[in-house]
Amino acid sequence: SCLQTSLSIWGWGSLGLVLFLVTFGPFAIFYFAFYILCFVGGGFAVTFLFGKSNSEKYLEQCEHSFLPCTSVGIPKCIEEMKREARPIKIDRRLTGANIIDEPLQQVIQFSLRDYVQYWYYTLSDDESFLLEIRQALQYALVQFSARSKETDWQPYFTTRLVDDFGTHLRVFRKAQQRIAEKGDQMKDQAEELVDTFFEVEVEMEKEVCRDLVCTSPKDEEGFLRDLCEVLLYILLPPGDFQNKIMRYFVREILSRGILLPLINQLSDPDYINQYVIWMIRDSNCNYEAFMNIIKLSDNIGELEAVKDKASEELQYLRSLDTAGDDINTIKNQINSLLYVIKVCDSRIQRLQSGKEIDTVKLAANFGKLCTVPLDHILVDNVALQFFMDYMQQTGGQAHLFFWMTVEGYRVTAQQQLEVLQSRQKDGKHQTNQTKGLLRAAAFGVYEQYLSEKASPRVNIDDNLVAKLAETLNHEDPTPEIFDDIQRKVYELMLRDERFYPSFKQNALYVRMLAELDMLKDPSFRGSDDGEGESFNGSPTSSINLSLDDLSNVPSDETVQLHAYISDTGVCNDHGKTYALYAITVHRRTPNGEETWKTYRRYSDFHDFHMRITEQFENLANILKLPGKKTFNNMDREFLEKRKKDLNAYLQLLLNPEMMKASPALAHYVYDFLENKAYSKGKGDFARKMDTFVNPLRNSMRNVSNAVKSLPDSLAEGMTKMSDNMGKMSERLGQDIKQSFFKVPPLIQKTHSDPDHCRVAAPIDDNVDDNIPLRVMLLLMDEVFDLKERNQWLRRNIKNLLQQLIRATYGDTINRKIVDHVDWMTSPEQVADAVKRFRDAFWPNGILAETVPRRDKAIRMRTRVAGKTKLLEVIPDELKHIIGAETTRKGILRVFEMFQHTQLNKRMVYVFLERFLETLFPQNKFHELFNKLHSRSKQMQRYKQRLHSTQAPSLQK
Repeated sequence: SCLQTSLSIWGWGSLGLVLFLVTFGPFAIFYFAFYILCFVGGGFAVTFLFGKSNSEKYLEQCEHSFLPCTSVGIPKCIEEMKREARPIKIDRRLTGANIIDEPLQQVIQFSLRDYVQYWYYTLSDDESFLLEIRQALQYALVQFSARSKETDWQPYFTTRLVDDFGTHLRVFRKAQQRIAEKGDQMKDQAEELVDTFFEVEVEMEKEVCRDLVCTSPKDEEGFLRDLCEVLLYILLPPGDFQNKIMRYFVREILSRGILLPLINQLSDPDYINQYVIWMIRDSNCNYEAFMNIIKLSDNIGELEAVKDKASEELQYLRSLDTAGDDINTIKNQINSLLYVIKVCDSRIQRLQSGKEIDTVKLAANFGKLCTVPLDHILVDNVALQFFMDYMQQTGGQAHLFFWMTVEGYRVTAQQQLEVLQSRQKDGKHQTNQTKGLLRAAAFGVYEQYLSEKASPRVNIDDNLVAKLAETLNHEDPTPEIFDDIQRKVYELMLRDERFYPSFKQNALYVRMLAELDMLKDPSFRGSDDGEGESFNGSPTSSINLSLDDLSNVPSDETVQLHAYISDTGVCNDHGKTYALYAITVHRRTPNGEETWKTYRRYSDFHDFHMRITEQFENLANILKLPGKKTFNNMDREFLEKRKKDLNAYLQLLLNPEMMKASPALAHYVYDFLENKAYSKGKGDFARKMDTFVNPLRNSMRNVSNAVKSLPDSLAEGMTKMSDNMGKMSERLGQDIKQSFFKVPPLIQKTHSDPDHCRVAAPIDDNVDDNIPLRVMLLLMDEVFDLKERNQWLRRNIKNLLQQLIRATYGDTINRKIVDHVDWMTSPEQVADAVKRFRDAFWPNGILAETVPRRDKAIRMRTRVAGKTKLLEVIPDELKHIIGAETTRKGILRVFEMFQHTQLNKRMVYVFLERFLETLFPQNKFHELFNKLHSRSKQMQRYKQRLHSTQAPSLQK
């Protein structure tokens, strides 16, 4: 069927074709195709012409409605460029003070010249862009100046700045302690310290950590760009800020051209060390201080740098051709340099071997120590704190507190009775009130320490206690009412093996000697060339002698010395005239005989005599030092006579029989005759403290200090008694309460862990209102770590500082500080700071070249010089108040803190952040900085640890 269908289709089709050709002819097919082509072409032509006409009409309407008439293309551009630019008027006034505006304008001019113009003029001669940038900078400075004038800078300089520095130091101290607890010597100490520092920072700050900004240059640049952009947003008008090109230019100039170089310079440890040396340039370097710094150094780079310099100087001296008197000077210098090299080599070997030893433990087991009498301990702040700690450990604190309380009561009673007598002479009668008050105080002491209810109770003869109770009940109290019992308590503390005798064998006693700078026993003598020297007033005590010296001294060594005064001269030093005696010393050893000269003043002889007669009491009746002479003591005849007498003194002292009678005396004599500056110890220990600490018996000031050491229970008891005293005169009552009855607790109670919080809370009662006291106490707390020590000492220091400030400035100190802050922010001081900045960056108007990094050896020697200078300017009074060892460690901790660039940057950025928060209090800079530092890795790890510790508790 399919075949039939296809045949029918082909048939019909063929038939139709035949009929078409028969009807229209053979050319009909060509005509048909032509007609179709013409139809299609005509349609396209009509459509094109119609669309073009309509499009032109529409475009003409749009052109007349929206677009202005313009010239055509390039000619118009050329015409615009040829037109003169409209002049931009710039007001050169910035701060309203011409003295500041002039250097500021120079800084702006130099910045544009060196950071923009040098490349901009290669692109265009048009200065309108430069003028607009200058106008934007000036507008920002005007706004900045206006904000500065409205800001109260006193809280920033007196509170925030000090708090931030204290916090930084606390973080550093905690980081050092954490590393010391780990005790891992294999890691890079500097890198580990930086990592640990920022770990402690995030634990203390809780909200922010600046590790990325301080350790990553890329992140630091990004931080400064973001910060500058925020400042431009605040200071620039909206139109200028929206101009991205100009904003980016200004941002880069501020961040990379000004802030970044300034921060890098301020953070450079070498720059800080040079600045420290410059600050105390008037202080001359001390040889003994320098040698002690070398012996204390734990930095091999410092030791190698000093050794190399000493070797270089040694070669130079050996190359000199000298004769006559100069040769002796050269020999002395060569010997000194050889000694320095020896000490450096010894210290380097010990550090490389890792055999560091606790010098206090070594000292405790090494030989006889100096003996400090108990009565001296009880009247010295530094010594008393160690004895107090020991008595608390042994449970004998009640005896010590009783003794101190009685001292306070006696002096208070004497003072009040004297006041009573003077008032009676004036016709004023207050006998009953005063006696009643003293009776209440005496009963309070009795109830606190001697009654059956006392806890802890002072165990003393019951007959004495009963006699005291009888006296209190039937007689008027006197200042001496407790004397018998106090004397028994003193003898008990002195002779009972649990107390003073055992204290002398305890490690606390050794540490007390170190703090008092009294570890000068002959057992601590160094090698024969003086390596074990120690001196009072130096940055360290003999506890810090070279460990090699302490461990290598043979115990059976004897020192055979012969000495005589060979010459006498008169010296004039800065207007002070004194006699100087040249002592020629011969020392005989198994290896041969040595001879040297040393120089001593009469005051050195006197101090040495006081020291040995105190240590060896039998010498006081044998040795007689020539007496002093006030007038005509530079007379030649007198000096010759004194020379003869001192020679006789020396010969008697060096007599072999004398040495046999007191074997330990030889070491003291050797220390005195060594070829070095003599270290004055003043001999009499109590006299050593007389310029700053008076005995409790003689000073009302120390009464307050002594009473403030009492425990909480006595404080509560005294408060209750003071409330029940009834009527008394206002002034008398206030005097008694202030000096005796208002007793703070021994240990201050805190509501938070002070080790893990910022230094920003009130320090103590009645401290915040006194600005200098607050600042000084805060810095001493953090530098010398007083809060970790006995709180009694800290309160003594607080009282001493209060009295010092009051005696120096009176009640106007806060007003003077406010005036000083006003002076610091005055136009003259601000102008001076701008000029220093200008001269530092553009000396003589030329951009300063990048200072090449100094050689490592030079930087290391600068570190040594800086430490020597710092420790040298510490007053002896400070070491006597808080201890020589504590002072040395505190100052060296501060110096070490500044030796890490990353940590210095952290401190600079903290100061900058607080400055901006103070300047712009309404702009929420605190939240902004938290966001900018939110990418910190330490912060992220801290949050993870915090989340992991909180998750189990939340599940429970």
